[in-house]
Amino acid sequence: MNDDFEAILFDLDGTLVDTAPDMLSALFAMMNVEDKPALTYEIARASVSNGSLALVQLGFPDVGAQRHADLQQEFLTRYEKIVCRAPVSSVVFPGLSELIDTLDQGGRPWGIVTNKPHRMTTPLLKQLGLAERAACAISGDTLPERKPHPAPLLLGCEQMGVAPEKTIYVGDARRDIEAGRAAGLLTVAAAYGYIAADDNPDLWEADETVANTEELTKILLKAVNLAA
Repeated sequence: MNDDFEAILFDLDGTLVDTAPDMLSALFAMMNVEDKPALTYEIARASVSNGSLALVQLGFPDVGAQRHADLQQEFLTRYEKIVCRAPVSSVVFPGLSELIDTLDQGGRPWGIVTNKPHRMTTPLLKQLGLAERAACAISGDTLPERKPHPAPLLLGCEQMGVAPEKTIYVGDARRDIEAGRAAGLLTVAAAYGYIAADDNPDLWEADETVANTEELTKILLKAVNLAA
């Protein structure tokens, strides 16, 4: 990785923000109402990046497709009410607030491309103080296509005013890396994110794989020529 990149795009859940506390609080509350067997936090956490439907399928494995669809809507309603609110709360992963500060101070645009619906993405970013700072925030329903399709990433680059080949995309799922590669971005796999025990980020064919946010910060600042 050289040092002539100009911008960075982040996936949201499991990459830039630890949203598991809020999302799993909503899921576990639903499961408790129906006396479903408890899931361990770590097993449930590994599915957060797969979205709301995957979570309700995990928590309610013995119901049909229509029931899953109904439960998904209930989940989204519950989740929307508790985003970034105590006693559990989504937070930016340790060290990444400082990374964003450095990018802002250095004049390097950054943005978000997520499959999370707009109605969930925008309140979350506002609560975390990121909405006005991000150069773009592409949600899962901004376009007809979602990741792993490259279109959301290409729109993010367009809104930032930076060519795809000068942009880096960081994500914690295979679809993130597939979308980034298809769009012509340099890709970084965040192995600290929401990854199932039977998955392996080393097999996603990302340009770089990082084990923690310290390593991510070091790589990204060097890539945009802001390393100390």
